[in-house]
Amino acid sequence: MALTTPTLHTPRLRLRPFTDAEAGPLFALHSNTLVMRYWDSPPWSERARAERFIAMCRKVADEGTGARLAIDRASDGAFIGWCHLTEWDSVHRSASLGYCLDDAVWGHGDATEAARAVLQWAFDTLDLNRVQAETDTRNVASARVLEKIGFVREGTLREECVVNGEVSDTWVFGLIRREWRPSTVPIPAR
Repeated sequence: MALTTPTLHTPRLRLRPFTDAEAGPLFALHSNTLVMRYWDSPPWSERARAERFIAMCRKVADEGTGARLAIDRASDGAFIGWCHLTEWDSVHRSASLGYCLDDAVWGHGDATEAARAVLQWAFDTLDLNRVQAETDTRNVASARVLEKIGFVREGTLREECVVNGEVSDTWVFGLIRREWRPSTVPIPAR
């Protein structure tokens, strides 16, 4: 079953399917050492990685295992990052949430707003019961975003990642349907 990647609107953002036009901005995002500091892979060094990422976005949707959405600012249409729902399991009604935003927009609520929109779509349209998210234990800002939208820290994966020779732990967060508190601002899907 193919999962149709939605277009979602929030008061300040538009989340939509990736196009080939995002290859440049996506490469800039993932080659930024500050943005990639807590990722389980080093910053990108070649633009072809962005093109493969966009191809993978289409593949994930075609396989019906999730949706990766580009995030634009509603005010000017500028690409500021992405949010995804992957590892979708329709039998167990579960999936995994992730996001990556440009450091220029950190601290302005964009990650929270984007993640809420994707979660609302996931719980309403996909009828999920559980969504999981993970973050490096040093990435306190990302942990705060997850907790702000209702996720509960469920455990720690000790020394799960080694990136550029640096070992790090990962926090696992979970959000179950009965604990989900949707935003009071409607997010229409298109």
